[in-house]
Amino acid sequence: MSESRAYGDGDASYQAAGQYEGLQRLSERFYHYMDTLPEATTIRAMHKDDLTESKDKLARFLSGWLGGPRLYREKYGPIAIPKAHSHLPIGVAERDAWLLCMEKALAEQPYAEDFKRYMIEQLFVPAERSRTQD
Repeated sequence: MSESRAYGDGDASYQAAGQYEGLQRLSERFYHYMDTLPEATTIRAMHKDDLTESKDKLARFLSGWLGGPRLYREKYGPIAIPKAHSHLPIGVAERDAWLLCMEKALAEQPYAEDFKRYMIEQLFVPAERSRTQD
């Protein structure tokens, strides 16, 4: 990433994340934590036993969300975060468990520390928009 481009500017965040390959690694580790953290038991139960598609969807979503290619749209069509999660009982605890998995997955990535902070702060927005309960 050029020093003159801030995260969120064009594809700067996508580049900082290691492009699609970096997002695939992040998604893999995210779902590892969802599979293993006791705090994530409830949200893990909202997923299929086989997480292959979930991993693919997350990496593809993050690609477009971070200013890279809109890979989710190409494969799965448009996404509306609230509508995509409207059938699930997601409250504050579930949102926070999702963010915890992401925080742990981000910690393992070879990203700049300020980018890791940026990511978790920015991901709070779609995580909060996924909530269906108070």
